[in-house]
Amino acid sequence: MPRKVRTREGGRREAIASAAARLFREKGFSGTGMRDLAGSVGIEAASLYNHIDSKAALLRDICFRIADACNAHLRELEAAPGLDSLGQLEAIVRFHVRLWIERLDEVLVATNEFRSLEEPWLEHFLQERRMYMRRIEAILSQGIQEGSIRPLEPYGVVLTLMSAVRGIEFWHRSRKHVSAASLESTMVELIVDGIRNSQG
Repeated sequence: MPRKVRTREGGRREAIASAAARLFREKGFSGTGMRDLAGSVGIEAASLYNHIDSKAALLRDICFRIADACNAHLRELEAAPGLDSLGQLEAIVRFHVRLWIERLDEVLVATNEFRSLEEPWLEHFLQERRMYMRRIEAILSQGIQEGSIRPLEPYGVVLTLMSAVRGIEFWHRSRKHVSAASLESTMVELIVDGIRNSQG
């Protein structure tokens, strides 16, 4: 099933996609009009359709860009030789921390506005999200069996991980002088050490 929004003039298309992510985050998908979007990139509203199919297609593109990035990273980890379950979990935590640091607009839109996706895209997105969570749970279960991860409920660990990295939104808003590198290092250490089995 194709996902990509029709592309014309790649540079302008990317500018529109970036503006859409920011506006959908700030005003919500339903609260963002085509005039808002056109004004943010300096073109007439009618001209937007020379570059995109629709506002709904922009939302779809944003949501599945994030989903595809997560799935591609997980496939790389699953295929990486010599990486144990705890190492995979550390890489997953680091990936999600960086995602929230570097791609906040897109991540928040995919997190908060996905319910505005049209069918069949909404169900497809939800299926991908469920499968992604289950794959991480499977890595945790394997680590528990290996003895490298504490015997915790995998689903609860995944929820904790996703909730923790979401807190990075507040780092973006704050005026605290904490570097992205320091934030990443701290969060990875806290989460990974929290699940590491020191008795293993």
